[in-house]
Amino acid sequence: MSGGTELSDLFLQIKINEDQSLLRAWLKILFDKEQTAPGRYFDREFITEYTSGYSALAAQLAATDLEECITNTGIAAEAVHEAAGMIHGSERIIICYAMGLTQHENSVDTIKELVNLLLVKGSIGKVGAGICPVRGHSNVQGDRTVGIWDKLKPELAAALREYYAFEPPTEDGYDVVKTMHAMAEGRVKFFMGMGGNFVSATPDTELTARGLRNCDLTVHVSTKLNRSHLVHGREALILPCFGRTERDLQATGEQFVSCENSMGVVQLSKGVLEVDDMDLMSECAIVCGLAEATLAPAATTVPWAAYCQDYDLIREAIAACIPGFEDYNERVRQPGGFYLPNGPRERRFATPDGRAQFSTTELNPHTLEPGEFLMTTVRSHDQYNTTVYGMHDRYRGVHNERRVVFIHPEELAELGGVAGAIVDLVSEYDGQERWARTFQLVPYSIPRGCIATYFPEANVLVPSGVTARGSNCPISKSVRVRILLAPQQ
Repeated sequence: MSGGTELSDLFLQIKINEDQSLLRAWLKILFDKEQTAPGRYFDREFITEYTSGYSALAAQLAATDLEECITNTGIAAEAVHEAAGMIHGSERIIICYAMGLTQHENSVDTIKELVNLLLVKGSIGKVGAGICPVRGHSNVQGDRTVGIWDKLKPELAAALREYYAFEPPTEDGYDVVKTMHAMAEGRVKFFMGMGGNFVSATPDTELTARGLRNCDLTVHVSTKLNRSHLVHGREALILPCFGRTERDLQATGEQFVSCENSMGVVQLSKGVLEVDDMDLMSECAIVCGLAEATLAPAATTVPWAAYCQDYDLIREAIAACIPGFEDYNERVRQPGGFYLPNGPRERRFATPDGRAQFSTTELNPHTLEPGEFLMTTVRSHDQYNTTVYGMHDRYRGVHNERRVVFIHPEELAELGGVAGAIVDLVSEYDGQERWARTFQLVPYSIPRGCIATYFPEANVLVPSGVTARGSNCPISKSVRVRILLAPQQ
């Protein structure tokens, strides 16, 4: 075998969490050129017609120190300028990002900076252009669309009130980080997970475990066993269900569910495998059965039994309560499904002035103390979320081991270690130390000052008290740690 496919025209190996500095550098390069050739580097027509806040951004860019931004990134200045030239020369720009951009203290500001770049280039609301958050899991995208969130939006509350004739809650719930602390403090006594592997997926593993054990009852609806089933409350239930790959036969016939992909397309998902264990129930059947067993008939107007028998009825309710799902049952059966409404795609913006908003953000580059590294967590080749299918990471040439630390070869030597040396990792936030013991050092092409470990093995080091400003997302991708060589190497 020979040849292959080039993955990129230009690869920039950036320091962990310096994306904001890189985006600012590109904006600064293009802005300075725009001052000498107005309208050539920025889309002035788009900025004037569809945006607001540009003057504040322009003032910030005028005062930006380009050399400082480039230094922060750890990338050679020539490469940064080359990339800026590619951006300038592109009529249509798509910027994709995944979870790695969202799990830092400054993640919200970084994504605002990303949007700034697209706006100055007029690459919003244009075919072949735009912002593309690659979430990678249909539950993440679709759940939020239909209101599964710790904050119930007033318009959805009103729709539910009208459709079901009951009064929805008015208080906010807990997001993941708040749930962890509430369980540990005894303010949450019941935990129910629809799939997932909560104890492994969350930061601050020991705190999460204490919280789950502090509950009176923990319930997991699962297609297979995972580590969270071993860390449970005083009483624990595992409710096995079949998955989307299996045929779902209910009283009215074969059923299907729907999911939303990263492009905002809703598609049907229908299993084809026969269920080996006929005692297994679907997730819908479990939820509806629990509701019927728990709620007195007079206390609910939701037709639980009918929902269990015919999922079309659930989709009719969604269509009645969620904008964009009109004729849901008909459209989801069409090949390829259907697009949900997307205002920016049509250059409609749900802002007070109806325009896309430029942002001004502050750069906060990481300053590490002597002996500190900035750690990011990554997934291996044989891994989906917290499910590890094998012990071979073909991406990085690691086999039969997951407790590893990827480190720059020169820094490995400076530590006094060799490849395979055993180390402990420690992070310290708010005076609390968190330890991850018995990891192996692996020399790797990674920027100096940065290391990488696998998720979830290193989640124990991620603090739960320090999160992304504005989203409360864990900072799993930029954790300050120290590396301690185990004695007698």
